[in-house]
Amino acid sequence: MRVSALCRLSRGAAAAPLAGRKGTAPRRGSASAWGRWEKQQAAGEIIQSSKKVLASLQKGHPTFKPTLAIVQASDEDLVQEINQNFAKEIGLHVIHICLPQGSSEDEIVGEILRLNEDPTVHGVALHLSENACSSKILNAVKPEKDVDGVSDVNLGRLVRGDTYNCSVSPTASAVMELLEKLVKTVDGKKVLLVEICGPLEASLQCLLQRKGAMTMSCQWKTQQLQSKLHQADVVVVGSTKPKEIPVSWIRPGTTIVDCYPDFLSGEHGYGQDVKYSNQSAIDAVGPLTIAMRMQNMVKTSERWIQSQQYREWNLHCLKLQPLSPVPSDIEISRGQSPKAVDVLAKEIGLLADEIEIYGQTKAKVRLSLLERLKDQTDGKYVLVAGITPTPLGEGKSTVTIGLVQALTAHLNVNSFACLRQPSQGPTFGVKGGAAGGGYAQVIPMEEFNLHLTGDIHAITAANNLLAAAIDARILHESTQSDKALYNRLVPVVNGVREFSSIQLARLKRLGINKTDPGTLTADEINTFVRLDIDPSTITWQRVLDTNDRFLRKITIGQANTEKGFFRQAQFDIAVASEIMAILALTTSLADMKERLGKMVVANDKNGQPVTAEDLGVTGALAVLMKDAIKPTLMQTLEGTPVFVHAGPFANIAHGNSSVLADKIALKLVGEEGFVVTEAGFGADIGMEKFFNIKCRASGLVPSVVVLVATVRALKMHGGGPNVTAGAPLKKEYTEENLQLVADGCCNLQKQIQIAQLFGVPVVVALNVFKTDSHAEVDLVCEIAKQSGAFDAVPCNHWSAGGRGAVELAQAVRKAASQENHFKYLYNLELPIIEKIRIIAQKVYGAEDIELSPAAQSQISRYSKQGFGNLPICMAKTHLSLSHQSERKGVPTGFILPISDVRASIGAGFIYPLVGTKLLSLSPAI
Repeated sequence: MRVSALCRLSRGAAAAPLAGRKGTAPRRGSASAWGRWEKQQAAGEIIQSSKKVLASLQKGHPTFKPTLAIVQASDEDLVQEINQNFAKEIGLHVIHICLPQGSSEDEIVGEILRLNEDPTVHGVALHLSENACSSKILNAVKPEKDVDGVSDVNLGRLVRGDTYNCSVSPTASAVMELLEKLVKTVDGKKVLLVEICGPLEASLQCLLQRKGAMTMSCQWKTQQLQSKLHQADVVVVGSTKPKEIPVSWIRPGTTIVDCYPDFLSGEHGYGQDVKYSNQSAIDAVGPLTIAMRMQNMVKTSERWIQSQQYREWNLHCLKLQPLSPVPSDIEISRGQSPKAVDVLAKEIGLLADEIEIYGQTKAKVRLSLLERLKDQTDGKYVLVAGITPTPLGEGKSTVTIGLVQALTAHLNVNSFACLRQPSQGPTFGVKGGAAGGGYAQVIPMEEFNLHLTGDIHAITAANNLLAAAIDARILHESTQSDKALYNRLVPVVNGVREFSSIQLARLKRLGINKTDPGTLTADEINTFVRLDIDPSTITWQRVLDTNDRFLRKITIGQANTEKGFFRQAQFDIAVASEIMAILALTTSLADMKERLGKMVVANDKNGQPVTAEDLGVTGALAVLMKDAIKPTLMQTLEGTPVFVHAGPFANIAHGNSSVLADKIALKLVGEEGFVVTEAGFGADIGMEKFFNIKCRASGLVPSVVVLVATVRALKMHGGGPNVTAGAPLKKEYTEENLQLVADGCCNLQKQIQIAQLFGVPVVVALNVFKTDSHAEVDLVCEIAKQSGAFDAVPCNHWSAGGRGAVELAQAVRKAASQENHFKYLYNLELPIIEKIRIIAQKVYGAEDIELSPAAQSQISRYSKQGFGNLPICMAKTHLSLSHQSERKGVPTGFILPISDVRASIGAGFIYPLVGTKLLSLSPAI
């Protein structure tokens, strides 16, 4: 649809020159020339105005380059030239997609959909034949990119009066602009639309009626056409006038505007009454419409920039009606109807193209959000840790969820919970799920605990691909010559042999500065093709996410095809894979790929490390993990947002959810919002690793530590009988016993002191059970405050939901406003042994450490290999501050034995194994 204008046909009709216009106006008696001059001036003003607006936008966003894509299935090259010239003048970038004239509807729609999803394209315009402008094609254009205003959504917004959020048809806008110049006002005028249909008809009727005009529509073949033409003050035509319709039917003084597609041909059908050349028609008519299109494009760019800014939350929380007695977790979860995840995403300011929906209640969030909100100030960062727990756990997850429910649903403060994804092993074991409990849960509970969005399965696939590559490489190297291996690794393809980028990187590491495969010497080929892996040093095990005790030790390679190469191996639980720790600590896809390449899987026969990069599988691992890197969005029982992402062990790994989830959440909550995340096990393990490992990787600074305690655990530390999972609690735990509580508070005091080592304020959250007496609760809170906690409050979120944690939320907000003196516990430049000793003495309270010969040997090896500057991740029992799980309270006078030292180089830490019993990572955990 294009716009051309035939000026007033009235003889002697004239208009006064417009004030302030530059250039010389034609004689007023020449109506056509006068109209063309006005239109040229109008188009120029629109272009200059749009240029100024865009320059202002780019001043605040210098990297922004708005791009208009024009899809053409016609041969109107002159129109494209005008598009290009106007766009260049304004500062817009135009890409021109030329489709064959006979393109099918599906082919055109396919191209439009591709442009819809292209983040570098901000506007889409269509240059199609009239027959090709079907509703399916017009509505394929995403409304936000529809600069021609042809989609039903944009037309609906126009009719509704929402002109800010819609694009108006450039043709309709040009018609209105011409009428404003030619007739000054259409108020009270009768406007006849002839052969105008579709989006243009709807747009014109809406705009004209809004200005007070009376509109009529008809076709050239309408029986009452002569009468309608004679009544009209303004006629807008959409196709060439048939020759049999005499010009005399149009009464003198009528203004006619042509907006039919053939304006370039000059065949307007009005004979010689209109005197201008074809080229004049191009200059005068086409530019005004195209100028309007470019103006729309600039407005679209404005809206796009606005859409990229931080959005205030418009969260609608879900109502809770807690029952007493409290039903089972699964009954509570199924009793609440969660919001659709796309609704939740919109409420918290996520854009539609930033989420990938998995069913009704889960969605992956794309990392592009971090770039969009890179200038947004982070919110407050809260860590939930705990005292040394009983085997039953003390409710860190429920406190985390209860706290965000209280902050958002009851205090109207933006908040996000960031949790680990549970392993299927513990879920089907004694521990059960990890979605929280009672009225402080993530829902749906089954979705949270089982499969989620497949991240653990992706880790399993990547881990086992690497394990297969290790054994296959050993087999091939033991059975093939250098030449045969070289031909396998660098095959001739289409007569050409080339190194891949990963092979070029390996050559560089080996000191072979050659890029032509044909120039390597025999010795260089030998060095390149042979990793010489020592099978006895392989540390990379296969994994699965199911408890299967019979896979603890296995023999692999017993088939005849493996030619006698067999060895003992084992399966670990999937979340023990180093790839899980990498997922939790990575900051981008590129960073993850680099970390995956650094993973050390074995040593060669000279004692040098062999990495995933050496095996050439880094790219494959990254591809398998490309979706797992995106956090999963879910919600709590009260409809507040939750990120579930990564689930590394808290012993051989750092036991925290992902850095990426935290970073995204901190942007989304805004400067005054809160992100609450949880650390595994007690504060001596999970919190210490959160600070020394995770915060180093992320660069984030925590605002508050919430330290979870229970009367039950404190009684155990005070000398109470053993607590065993699955066995009834002894009466000491169900009856009031203030002395046991007071004696056990030594553990709480020690954990507060540990948090204070890092300079972060501590709020104690006492997770209240129905068997706790008021006196016991008051005693714990009093001792906690006396021991240096900023505050200590009882919490009843398990039975009351967010309402039961409001006091905790208020205390956390106050603590977050305090001055923060966060610091790391040790300097990375210290020797490995010294870093281990600092943790043992300052955190656990040990007198000293004792290294086994194996541990000393490994420390020496890692130091020589250049890994001595990594942080330490202590693998220790979580049931005691010491290495002996039976020692409760605050053990003193012990020597901490280090039986072995291992490394997760890709994840970026050294992990000493504490105690004589090595930690089991098998699927029978």
